[in-house]
Formats: sequence, C-alpha cells, structure tokens
Amino acid sequence: MISILGKWHQDDRKSYRKGCPQFFIQDDRLFEKWDDRHVAFLKHEFLRLKNAVVLWTMHPWERDARLMKEALVKGPQAYGVIIEVASTRSSEQLLGARRAYHSLFDHSIEEDVAYHINDSRRKRLTKIILCIEQLLVGLVSSYRYEGPKVNEEIAKSEAKTLFAAIKNADKKNPIEDEEVVRILTTRSKPHLKAIFKHYKEINGKNIDEDLDDELSLDETMQCLCTPQTYFSKVLGAAFQNDADEHAKEALTRVIVTRADDDMKEIKEEYQKKYGVSLSKKIEDAVNGNYKDFLLTLIARGE
Repeated sequence: MISILGKWHQDDRKSYRKGCPQFFIQDDRLFEKWDDRHVAFLKHEFLRLKNAVVLWTMHPWERDARLMKEALVKGPQAYGVIIEVASTRSSEQLLGARRAYHSLFDHSIEEDVAYHINDSRRKRLTKIILCIEQLLVGLVSSYRYEGPKVNEEIAKSEAKTLFAAIKNADKKNPIEDEEVVRILTTRSKPHLKAIFKHYKEINGKNIDEDLDDELSLDETMQCLCTPQTYFSKVLGAAFQNDADEHAKEALTRVIVTRADDDMKEIKEEYQKKYGVSLSKKIEDAVNGNYKDFLLTLIARGE
C-alpha cells in the first residue's frame, strides 16, 4: 500500500478522489474534499492497529506493567484492568511485570497503588473505592503457591467466612472485610476453587450469584478461577453498540495478551455465551487491517 501510494502522481490522486465518493465530497465549485467523518474514522482505525501492533511486540512483562500504570492514571473506572492482570497471570508472570514496572517507572506498582490510596483519602473518595484500592495492593503484591495441594478443612472454614461476609453485606460491604481480602489475595487458585465449591454446598448457589452488586469482588473471583468466563464477558461488552472507549479498548488488550495463553478456551466460552464465534463477530464488527490483525492473533494455535 505504501509503495503504491508513494508512486501516485497528481492525476492518480485526483482519479482516486473521484472514484471514492463515499470518502470525498464535491462542493458546488467541483472541489473534492475529505468527508470529515471518514477522516476521523480512518484516524481511529489506524490508531487501533498501531496500539495492537505495539502491544503485541512488547515483552509481556513490559506490556502488563504499562497496562497497570495506565489503569492507575485513569483512576477507579479502570481498576478492573489491574485486577485482570494481577489475577490472571501466573506468579512468575506477575513477578516479571513487577520487575518491569521497577525498570520503567523507577518505583514499584505496590508503591503507586498505595500512593493512590492516600491520594484518594485526600480527595475524600468513597470508602468502597478505598477498599478496592487496598484489594489491589494485595493482588499486585501476591506470589501465590501454584501446586495442586489443597487443605480441604481450611477451604471449608474459609468458605464459611466468605458466606458470613456476603450474608451480612447489608451491614458491611464484603470488600471491607479484611478476611475476605486476605483469602482472595493470598490463596492459591486450586484452593480458591475448593473454597467456592464448599460455598455452593453451604449456600446452594455459586458465589458469583451472590455478588451481582460487588463488581470488583466478582471480577477478582472470575479472573482467578474462571478467566475464560471473565474474558468472554469483557469481549462481549467491547462489541456492544453503546460501549464506551474504555470497553472498546479491551478488545485489543484481551486478544493481544491472551493469544499465546488461553485463547482457545476464551473462544469456546464466547461461542457458548453469545451463540456466535469470536472470529465471526470480529469479521462483522471490525474493519480493515486492524480486523485482519485480530483474526490472525485469535487463530494462533488452531
């Protein structure tokens, strides 16, 4: 494309403008000018492709470090990205991201999150946001055991702790409970799955059914134990007609960061949840080289 465009003479460019009336508007003086809507559209599409390529070519540790930094700068509305990175990566991957954060920003992610907590106090934000930020400190500083062993008695006991905290949510938000935060930020993923199994035995319902209004806790639990469910929901939200820019950006983030890990499981979950394949949805909803790049990434490993 670059070699062709670079060789065009003035008459070639004029012919292109006349041959593309959907892009150019001719006024009463027979002057062909770009339709401003299409200029904005092309800028947006090129930016999406650029962002996807840059993220894809980064070292995964640097990528995760930059994603967390960007989320901190954006504030509470983007904290879900920090939960996502801290909870879906392995202990070694998260440690690598923390090391990359040191190199990139000359201090630790834990320091930055803690600073934002103090900054939030100064701004007198709600107690819930402060508790979410404290949850983030625990998640980003965690180094979880990744072996298969689970102490079932402790898992049963901690399931009761979660049940009690959620049952009393009308008096105290579960995210304000230090024991809830401790369990979610320190226990291994197999141990957490055992806790949630015992929770269902105690309550008769899955824990996520009791957390509809506790978005941060629900996201944390899904990221830790059923990441494919979490990622399929994020992708679904990105395709909504009323999706905001933050939701749309998640399309690039999820596909780029999961292409080498669990994209097969995410695609299966997306198909199951929405009744259409992820590749078909991208074909219908995305345009140009950005679309081609995303399709190439999700096809890896097939």
